Amino acid sequence: MENLDFFKELSVTAAELIITYAPKVLLALVVLLVGLRVINFIMKVINNKLVQTNVDATLRPFAINLLSWTLKIMLFISVASMIGITTSSFVAVLGAAGLAVGLALQGTLSNFAGGILILIFRPYKVGDLVETQGRLGTVKEIQIFTTILSTPDNKMAIIPNGAIMNDEIVNFTTLGKIRVDLTMGISYGADIKKAKEVLEQVMLAHPKVLRDPLPFVGVSELGDSSVNLAVRPYAIPQDYWAVYFDIYENGKIALDDNGIEIPFPQMDVHMKN
Repeated sequence: MENLDFFKELSVTAAELIITYAPKVLLALVVLLVGLRVINFIMKVINNKLVQTNVDATLRPFAINLLSWTLKIMLFISVASMIGITTSSFVAVLGAAGLAVGLALQGTLSNFAGGILILIFRPYKVGDLVETQGRLGTVKEIQIFTTILSTPDNKMAIIPNGAIMNDEIVNFTTLGKIRVDLTMGISYGADIKKAKEVLEQVMLAHPKVLRDPLPFVGVSELGDSSVNLAVRPYAIPQDYWAVYFDIYENGKIALDDNGIEIPFPQMDVHMKN
């Protein structure tokens, strides 16, 4: 009988809890789902407005992500208070959890701080050609924790902001012009002056090679089997690879047409009877 009374009391208590909290929980879930949809809608509207007002493409995704997370945290706190969790205790628990998570995720916080520093000091912006952390690529997006690069071989490189700010950053876009470094070898018997003239004409004939500064050709090394010429055209960063490959190809064709030999390693073998 005692067990039966206990289960009756337990069932009554459970029913009272369900009656008391079920509407609150259902209402909180509805508010959560609707709130997330509203936040996503607000973010889209704000993003469109920022695009229309020509806000810097570097700042836009960072600001959108930060605002989105801020609104979501506020929504979660509101939903928790609707269920019956007091805001003060919830904030205290959130603060303690935040401290524990912060200690466990020091690298992530470092990446967040790195993102803030990137926006403040602007070592690069969206669209710049940069080299950092051993990666060369065009900056596609600067997010809260990472920077996304598009590499020349059409790969996406996602690099932590903290690592970038603690590493060397080479920005090829800031000055607006980039030198394309090429090396072409000619035989020791070839006419150096003629070879230089041919390669200079090749560069000047290319539509993407800049005239200021003028392209340059000079002897860089007397190699084992060739005289190596430093070929130095200038281009805008976006045209770097087009100039790089075209000058190599067009230079080889022009040297061949002018009878200038490009040597290759070979070995003479003398046999004695």
